[in-house]
Amino acid sequence: MYRSGAVMAWNVFKFCTALRGLGSIMILLVLGVVGVTYYAVVLCNYGPALAAGGLDSLIALLILIVFHTLLVMLLWSYFSVVFTDPGGVPPNYRPLVDQERGEIDPLEASEFGPLNSPDPNNSRIRYCRKCNQLKPPRCHHCSVCGRCVLKMDHHCVWVVNCVGALNYKYFLLFLFYTFLETTVVTLALLPHFIAFFSDGEIPGSPSTLATTFLAFVLNLAFALSVLGFLIMHISLVSANTTTIEAYEKKTTPKWRYDLGRKRNFEQVFGTVEKYWFIPAYCEEDLRRMPALQGLEYPSKPDLDAQEF
Repeated sequence: MYRSGAVMAWNVFKFCTALRGLGSIMILLVLGVVGVTYYAVVLCNYGPALAAGGLDSLIALLILIVFHTLLVMLLWSYFSVVFTDPGGVPPNYRPLVDQERGEIDPLEASEFGPLNSPDPNNSRIRYCRKCNQLKPPRCHHCSVCGRCVLKMDHHCVWVVNCVGALNYKYFLLFLFYTFLETTVVTLALLPHFIAFFSDGEIPGSPSTLATTFLAFVLNLAFALSVLGFLIMHISLVSANTTTIEAYEKKTTPKWRYDLGRKRNFEQVFGTVEKYWFIPAYCEEDLRRMPALQGLEYPSKPDLDAQEF
């Protein structure tokens, strides 16, 4: 029994290590897709069309403006997810109440154990036996990162990072702008894709045609796949839950963090509308909204004293 357990632990360790190494490759893959798409759209097709004059030139200019605008927002959101720490547990974190279980009685210093150290046997305190530290509400341990992550949603190999409290908005914007960009590219290259299978002569070298074909197929595939993830995460945001919490079946009608769709949206994107579609928060929201810091979360007053 011990041997099989040790083998399983070793396999999990190797799997987590492989995911860390895979992350760097995934970033290169993302940049590779962006590069192929840019070459096909700008250099092969719509860049040269600017010199054609007339309506074709105007359409090309419009497509290039939309393409570059979405590309900037996509890359800004993507690297914001990659380089933003999703949120870790502060070294001296001590909860005031057992917010996860909905209790309102203050926790006493004696409940944390001798010398103010965590007591893993206290049912009123969430404790991570892997990190040997207290866990804030909605916090989970990531085996890939090897630490507890605030309001962890999932570990994403595409961004080489966990998606948690401090970068979840950026991840959602990355999905949003990726879907818009890949949809625009798919529609822009669709006439060229159709022409590829026509009987007439197609201008351009074989390499140009092959790149255009590849860019169309890649962007169509990404648009369809990202759409599914985007719909899933929109439903999670509307219920103020995460992928992990949905998997644990905590999204019941009595889910204590469900504040209504508008407030649920603000718990992720903030209250200032001009910041909703950029990967940043205003200072006012960061100061007055604890949920954006990942340690405390507002809940329904009538459910505060109930356990789920």
